[in-house]
Amino acid sequence: MDTDLASHLKFFVLLAQYGNLTSAARELNLTPPAATKRLAQLETRLGVRLVNRTTRHVSLTAEGETYLHYATRILEEIREMENAVVSSHAVPKGLLRVNASLGFGRTAIAPIVSDFVRTYPQVEVQLDLTDRPIDLVESGVDLAIRFGTLPDQRLKARRVMPNRRLLCASPRYLEQHGVPERLTDLTQHACIVHRQNDDAYGVWRFECEGRSEAVKVHGTLSSNDGDIVLGWALDGHGILVRSEWDLAKYVESGRLRIVLPEYTQPSADLFVYYSNRRNLSFRTRAFIDFLIHRITGFK
Repeated sequence: MDTDLASHLKFFVLLAQYGNLTSAARELNLTPPAATKRLAQLETRLGVRLVNRTTRHVSLTAEGETYLHYATRILEEIREMENAVVSSHAVPKGLLRVNASLGFGRTAIAPIVSDFVRTYPQVEVQLDLTDRPIDLVESGVDLAIRFGTLPDQRLKARRVMPNRRLLCASPRYLEQHGVPERLTDLTQHACIVHRQNDDAYGVWRFECEGRSEAVKVHGTLSSNDGDIVLGWALDGHGILVRSEWDLAKYVESGRLRIVLPEYTQPSADLFVYYSNRRNLSFRTRAFIDFLIHRITGFK
C-alpha cells in the first residue's frame, strides 16, 4: 500500500460519497482499474472487506462504516492542522457574514465588529440582526452568535461563555412587597413576563439541586422585547427572569437584586455557531477567537 495515508483516506471518503468507483476515480484523476487496485490494496492491508460491490454501485460494510468515520475525522484534523500552520502567517481578508440576535447584536456584537475590522481592515463584515435564529446552511451566513442551543445537527458550536438565568427585582419593589422565600411565593408577586418564541405564557420552569419545578406567574406587564422588560424591572414593577449577562452591571451597581438564587432556569449559554459542511476560513476563525477574547474580557 502507498505510504501516503491521507490520499487513501481521501479516496475512501470519496468512494463512500459517490457510491461508485468510477466517480471516485474521476475525482482523483485515476483510471477505474487503478481505483479498483487501490481499494483492493486497502482491504488486503486491513484484512477486512470495506465495501460490497455490484456492477455500478458500492455500499459500505460495517467495517467500512467504521473506517469512514475515522477517515473523515482524521482528514478534518489534518485540514485544521494545515490551516493553523498557514494562518500563522496569513492575513484575514474577504467577506464575513455574521448573524446575531437583535438586542445583544446592537449592544455587544456591533462594537466588537467595529474593533475587529479596525484590527483586520481587509475583512468586510455584514452583520445581520434577527429575532429568530436563521438557517445558516441555506442562507450562506458564515456564523451566528446566539444564547442557548440550536436544534440543528448540521451545525457546529463553540461555547463563548456560560450564562445562567436568574430571578431579579429592584430594591424598591422588594422593600414594598417583600422578598420571596420560596418558589411558590412568586404566585403572590407581580411578575414581569418576557414572551419568547413558543414558550408557554406565564409558566416559569426552574432547576434546583437536580429537581425541576414549574410555577404559573401573574403580572400586568409583558413584552417580547428583552430591553423593555428589563427597564420595567429597574423601574420597580415586579420580579423578572433575566440572564447573568444582562444583569451583571445592574446587580453590581445595586439597581437590581437576585432573589431565590438557588433556583435557575435552564442556562442560556452564549454560543457561536457555524456550518458543519464547510471548512472555516481564516477570517471566520479569526473573528471567533476575537469574539471570545472580547466577551471573556467583558465578563
